[in-house]
Amino acid sequence: MELPILQQRGAILEALRTHHRLVLEAPTGSGKSTQVPGMMLDGGVVGDGDIWVLQPRRVAARMLARRVAAERGGPVGGEVGFQVRLESAVGQDTRIRYVTEGVLLRRLTVDPKLEGTGAVVLDEFHERHLEADLTLARLAALQNSDRPDLKLVVMSATLEAGALLDYLAPAAHVRAEGRTFPVEIDYLPRRYADDRVWDVAAEAMGRLDPAKVEGDVLVFMPGAFEIRKTLEVLRGTLLARGRALLPLHGELPPREQDAAVLPGDQPRLIVSTNLAETSVTIDGVTLVVDGGLARVAGYDPRRGINTLLTEKISRASADQRAGRAGRTRPGRCLRLWTQEDHARRPEQLAAEVHRLDLSEAVLALKAAGFTDLAAFAWFEAPGPESLQRAEDLLGDLGALDEAGAITETGRAMLAFPLHPRYARLMLEAGQRQCVPSAALLAALAQGRPLFRRRGRGDRRQAELQDDLFGGETRSDFFRLMRAWNWAKARGFDPRAAGKLGLNAAAAREAGAIAAQIARSAERAGLESPENAPPADEADLRRCILAGFSDHLARRLDGGTLRCDLIHGRRATLARESAVRDAPLLVAAEIREVEQRGGEEVDTLLSLATEVEEAWLRELNPHAWHEGETTTFDPHLKRVVAVRERRFRDLVLARETRGEPDPDAAGALLAKMIEAGEIPLRTWDEAVEAWLRRVAFLRAAQPELELPEFHAEDRRGVLEVLTHGEVTAKAVRDKPVLPVLRDWLRPEQRQALDRLAPERVTLPGGRQARVTYPDGGEPYLASRLQDFFGQRESPRILGGTHPLLLHLLAPNQRPLQMTKDLASFWANAYPEIRSELKIRYPKHDWPENPLTAQPPAARKRGK
Repeated sequence: MELPILQQRGAILEALRTHHRLVLEAPTGSGKSTQVPGMMLDGGVVGDGDIWVLQPRRVAARMLARRVAAERGGPVGGEVGFQVRLESAVGQDTRIRYVTEGVLLRRLTVDPKLEGTGAVVLDEFHERHLEADLTLARLAALQNSDRPDLKLVVMSATLEAGALLDYLAPAAHVRAEGRTFPVEIDYLPRRYADDRVWDVAAEAMGRLDPAKVEGDVLVFMPGAFEIRKTLEVLRGTLLARGRALLPLHGELPPREQDAAVLPGDQPRLIVSTNLAETSVTIDGVTLVVDGGLARVAGYDPRRGINTLLTEKISRASADQRAGRAGRTRPGRCLRLWTQEDHARRPEQLAAEVHRLDLSEAVLALKAAGFTDLAAFAWFEAPGPESLQRAEDLLGDLGALDEAGAITETGRAMLAFPLHPRYARLMLEAGQRQCVPSAALLAALAQGRPLFRRRGRGDRRQAELQDDLFGGETRSDFFRLMRAWNWAKARGFDPRAAGKLGLNAAAAREAGAIAAQIARSAERAGLESPENAPPADEADLRRCILAGFSDHLARRLDGGTLRCDLIHGRRATLARESAVRDAPLLVAAEIREVEQRGGEEVDTLLSLATEVEEAWLRELNPHAWHEGETTTFDPHLKRVVAVRERRFRDLVLARETRGEPDPDAAGALLAKMIEAGEIPLRTWDEAVEAWLRRVAFLRAAQPELELPEFHAEDRRGVLEVLTHGEVTAKAVRDKPVLPVLRDWLRPEQRQALDRLAPERVTLPGGRQARVTYPDGGEPYLASRLQDFFGQRESPRILGGTHPLLLHLLAPNQRPLQMTKDLASFWANAYPEIRSELKIRYPKHDWPENPLTAQPPAARKRGK
């Protein structure tokens, strides 16, 4: 059967001949990823130029290249190839190159005009990866300047094309219909706990009639752990009988990924991450069982930590997954959540530009000459806090100077297809002549996990690992390196590695990645002497510190794994870390992880390395601080003078030195009161009422020049209040109002009491409080009888401003509001009087209230 995208061949080629920009909408499985690049090449729309096809995942780039190469009758690396981070299969004859998005961004750094490239295709753009957004903006700018001939195609399965067409205008728009069959959607009748979603899947699938499930079954789970648990509980079930049970996720070797994707000799039951949602098409699926969850990478710019949390997928993702069951025949999708839950899910997941660390993107932009990132033509601009965090990190690494311009160190870091942290680590390794070891270290951190996740019965395996790879070590990286060397010495034998819980394929891949990093270092001119002695471990630890100095942590005590981090954070060192006894360390990974089935979230430090305090001053003397300071001791509840050593804001050592400077002590206590850390009981409603009186009079008579009492003025009042004090107890009950009144000059205080009085006297002699609301009309609330005998409303501002009266019934509830008391007596009171006589017969309600006395006056007369 012909792929649906082939029906749009003429429209696509015509659009590219008349436009340089094309937005192509085509559903998943329509053939756009495999067929469009070949159409462009065969149709001659790119001339002699190459076609770069950007994919969001390495797995998809490799698999698509293999499939397209086979369809076009050649090997991978011939006419069709692929290039992903640290892995490449391209040659001199390659015309169609499937690449991950970061590869093209790095190409733009060294070749800003993309010489020899005729077209760039951004596939699966609806996933809104950060690098895809950044690439789109860079290519649009390139087309508007040096390369108006460059063809740009943006392809998406589900995308609101309006915003994209506006951004790229003028651009052509082609929409292809999908070849899909109807899919029946079922939901669970009640909500289940998400933390054991594999059990929910097994129970729901156990209720299905296997005889009615033809074709393959595709189950979506959030990660490799849940996939393994799902396969375990499904083995032996009726639905699994006669089916090949296959996992599919990014950590698997290519051969196992192919087994899950390519047709086989028997029906399959495939348990996959969201890799199978859009990136990879699996023909033959008629039943989709959707767990409704996915691992979502994020970044918290306030705390500077990476997050990888299990979250509910959006409704758009759920629709994508369901569509996998209708590729070749009518199908069914069983969603493991309720229909009510589905309605509450977001329509789309937020774009990565709002969720991820931007440091690598910012470094690339700075290198390309974009100095003002806020003015950069983002398709969707990130938040300023995220941009600032990225610039701060690059500044910490020495990639940017104080003005935010890229440094020579920053340009040198661009030679490495690595996160800026590891690029900085490699530069330090070049200085210390330990490039090969550092390359291996970086490779082990970049690739798949070397150690397999331990199960309950793996105690013996753990003991063997500790015996062989543990021992005296100052870094978790060294344990990984020892395990890698052990595997290498045995030829990466999977049987030998498996007995120790090692992933032999991951170890082999790490070696290849390390070789590529080392070649990048060689091209960058870093020294790597032949026959050099093994790297000194202290030098390697210094290299790690260079890349992660902002992840510095100090152990709080020897009895727990709790640590203080830079930027006022608190975290826990991973229990399996080899540096549990280190007083000072840096962590290559700081993650927010879910505990107790998602009920709690903990900040976890892993891949830790012990560092020496002296190295901190050597690495970055500007971040080192040593001297006396004033601080608050929470145990003593008082301000003390201490001598301390700090790296940035992390206190490394502190010694009490005696009584603090009184000015500094008062200022610190004032700051703590302002932050709410010390309660000030006397800053109460009476104080706020006084401030509102001042604000009212300042607005009414600006010539009095009353202060505005901004935040800094309030801080000044607090500093006067706390001056000379050193304990929280001493300031907690100090009266605030006298200090505030002293803030005014004597004539201003007199004017305040005269023109905006706190109270006014009513006819009966009662003192009634005047309320001055924020920005509102001053008013007086009192019982209606208190105004008997009074013709006009009380006035303030020297008799020029009548007060708004809140006239209350005997039960203190409002009857009427007025500023014209005479009109009230004449018009409203007679009607209200009749009702009041019925409701409150024991009270006197005179026919003429102007001749009556208020109750308080009558009592005094008696």
